Amino acid sequence: MFTFEIPTVATGRLRLRAFQASDLDAYAAMRANPEVTRYLGTGRPSTPIDVWRMMAAYLGQWALHGYGVWACEKIDGGDFIGSVGILHPLNWPEPHILYALDRPYWGQGFATEAARAARDWLFEQFPFPRAASFIRPENRASTRVVQKLGAVREGTYERDGVAYEWWVHYRAREHL
Repeated sequence: MFTFEIPTVATGRLRLRAFQASDLDAYAAMRANPEVTRYLGTGRPSTPIDVWRMMAAYLGQWALHGYGVWACEKIDGGDFIGSVGILHPLNWPEPHILYALDRPYWGQGFATEAARAARDWLFEQFPFPRAASFIRPENRASTRVVQKLGAVREGTYERDGVAYEWWVHYRAREHL
């Protein structure tokens, strides 16, 4: 039997943990909201079947790479608020630090806190000199998050007919 362990990472307010089947309803509701999905993937809302496949792919990244995407919840109350982690499909040039939060949790610093935790975990566990965040140019809020994390805009990247700004997170000197 093939087994692997997905670590749990905690910050001051958040817990990053493995996706569970019980996350489907909350995650599907989040990914059905056009306001949430306008800058994610295809830019269209997802069906529950799409979200189930997404969750399975996120879990599969852990088995294949040793890193992946977590479900993100508030420590206080355990509310599911979104997803954060590292995604690295075959057609992407380097690991991608991603974060997507449900609308009620925007503007509270959760995205920055969660993305910082995911990035720091990646650099502590793997010898990557850098990781990226691929962000649609019109997504100003996401751009502000990576700027707060010290990422540097490197250029553009096109995938599936969509142009993204390519932001690079460099491993901190103390990790070299």
